[in-house]
Amino acid sequence: MMSRIERLCIEKGLKMTGQRRVIASVLSEAEDHPDVEEVYRRAVALDDRMSIATVYRTVRLFEENGILERHDFGGGRARYEPTTPGPHHHLVDVDTGRVIEFIDAELEDAIRGIAKRLGFDLVSHRLELFGRRLPEQATAAETPTPAKRRQGRPTTDTESPPRLANGPGADRGH
Repeated sequence: MMSRIERLCIEKGLKMTGQRRVIASVLSEAEDHPDVEEVYRRAVALDDRMSIATVYRTVRLFEENGILERHDFGGGRARYEPTTPGPHHHLVDVDTGRVIEFIDAELEDAIRGIAKRLGFDLVSHRLELFGRRLPEQATAAETPTPAKRRQGRPTTDTESPPRLANGPGADRGH
């Protein structure tokens, strides 16, 4: 079965070699935001002829063609996820590096309102929050994963991105 990233590459006219297909598959199946070295570790498990240079070149090619988004969540390494339509935001746990994706309709409205008040028609935005889990939240339920969101469902790192209402984790049932 062809991965979502492989389909996008073909639509954009990119030549799909066997190794590019492996890398596309690894990135499509990722439920996290891997850096290039992690993509390489996963890819070499599928194709032991894979080189780190091939992974770097392919990830750069995918990014240049709008297939991947690059993020800097700290730690000195760029991390990647497939480009998705529509806004979603990231909350990074500074202690573990875990990235939680979320969508918040009220936040989206506020951001558009700010742009409008400043005389702009918003065309794009990105929000990355960095925090430490509150002690009472340490056992909170897992959140949706990027892979699930890319399959057309909202996500976090385990299911679907939490939608916030009046505070972190408040579910509005969207």
